[in-house]
Amino acid sequence: MRHFPNLMSVSPDDLRRLLTEAARLKRERADGVRSHTLDGKVVALVFEKPSMRTRVSFESAVSQLGGKALFLPGNEVGLGWRETLADFSRTMSRYVDCVVLRVFRQATVDAMAEHGSIPVINGLSDRSHPCQALADLQTITERFGSVEGRTVAFVGDGNNVAMSLAVGCGKLGANFVLACPPGYSFDDAFLKNYATTNGPPIRVLHDPAAAVANADVIYTDVWTSMGQEAEREERLQKFAPFQVNAALVAKAPRHAVVLHCLPAHRGEEITDDVMDGPHSAVFDQAENRLHAQKAVLEWLMR
Repeated sequence: MRHFPNLMSVSPDDLRRLLTEAARLKRERADGVRSHTLDGKVVALVFEKPSMRTRVSFESAVSQLGGKALFLPGNEVGLGWRETLADFSRTMSRYVDCVVLRVFRQATVDAMAEHGSIPVINGLSDRSHPCQALADLQTITERFGSVEGRTVAFVGDGNNVAMSLAVGCGKLGANFVLACPPGYSFDDAFLKNYATTNGPPIRVLHDPAAAVANADVIYTDVWTSMGQEAEREERLQKFAPFQVNAALVAKAPRHAVVLHCLPAHRGEEITDDVMDGPHSAVFDQAENRLHAQKAVLEWLMR
């Protein structure tokens, strides 16, 4: 049995297979071809954090594959506090065929995978957002034909999205550059873990212009994530020079693509003219959450 807790657990070959499958599923949906891979299957979506994209894309993915999705708010089912995670996982394993978790801590994902007998998918945790990264890699592949050899500049915080995308880039042979203020880079534990991908070394710069100078992809995310609200004013000040705006995009190669995992705080980390401009692939990227997650569901549950 396989799980999808992070991209570190996925081999480069399996990552390429998932991207190929996601592309196939996208073509089939455009052609009106329906899949029945999950006929009779039930997938539970247990969310501690609010979501639009993750919830809707997973519920749609399960339905389009012929299955049934159950949305279960974490506070309603008592995830991790009404009973142990081990007991919760064992019980869920008797009811459903797969669990998607959107939680505060990676440890919750790991415990569910350890104690249950069904596949566990990480829909987001504090350390990883593998479904988003898979959709990102699909979008890069669509634009450039391959991820290998490309340069991805992530302009912003070294957060869970940046960590997952860096791992995906490393496994597929892309260069990853993080442009952030001092003190907001990756921690040592992540960098040690990344080194096992045998990918190109991560570059960390504090100059966004230098970071995008040779970038094929410019990626940004909100500066203040859920749970960091108390840091908002400090972050706004420190990250202001790292806004992805027309002046910054002009310093990148003309073919550069701009990505954002959404939701966006327009006027903060990204400006309207870039978000809605000719370099943006943001909404193709958002759509690809659906196809990438369908590929993951098939991979785990066939």
